[in-house]
Amino acid sequence: MKLKVALKIKEEVEKQWNVGFLVVAEYPQWVDNIMPVPKKDGRVRMCIEFRDLNRASPKDNFPLPHIDLLVDNTAHHSYYSFMDGFSGYNQIRMALEDKEKTTFITTWGTFCYKVMPFGLKNARATYQRAMVTLFHDMMHKELEVYVDDMIAKSKTLGQHVEDLCKLFERLQKYRLRGIELDPEKVKANWNMPPPRTEIEVRGFLGTINYIARFISQLTAICSPIFKLLWKT
Repeated sequence: MKLKVALKIKEEVEKQWNVGFLVVAEYPQWVDNIMPVPKKDGRVRMCIEFRDLNRASPKDNFPLPHIDLLVDNTAHHSYYSFMDGFSGYNQIRMALEDKEKTTFITTWGTFCYKVMPFGLKNARATYQRAMVTLFHDMMHKELEVYVDDMIAKSKTLGQHVEDLCKLFERLQKYRLRGIELDPEKVKANWNMPPPRTEIEVRGFLGTINYIARFISQLTAICSPIFKLLWKT
């Protein structure tokens, strides 16, 4: 492994260690290698080759929902909210006796996962089972679930607000986290002076594009600004 890639892997290991996903593994019987996968932005995705572990694991046949069923159940609604679990698989803890089996080796030592990592044969089935357990009474009614993706659906705005409140209460009850906006980014945007030139306007639009997914109907809200740029 090249030094540049190894250092990026070290950064990812430190990141996962700092958030409590990893623990040092001593005298493990299972050890897997890291397979670095380069990303377009220059970062490196750290993938663990659980080939032997997956081969030895019995298959969990818990069913995933059919896409056609999800589409049919979601159609004919007027309001939708899409949610993606933050580090979804990592929100499920590994059984104590199975942690060691997720051990991987690095230049700086051997580590294993305290939480369910990506790459395990039955990770998707395990997560889907957890979601069905938590949301079975809401599924195919107010909610559709596909592994770590959720869609809240309603026919009226008022009903959608009620459905979201019910969903958020359930998420909070079971401490499931979603993708959150960095408060520092919001603060930086809030404290920006009003743009006065074309360059400043374009810079402002580029800045708020970072938080676009968190603002409903952002394109419509910014349409007056876009019109100013069209005139130039």
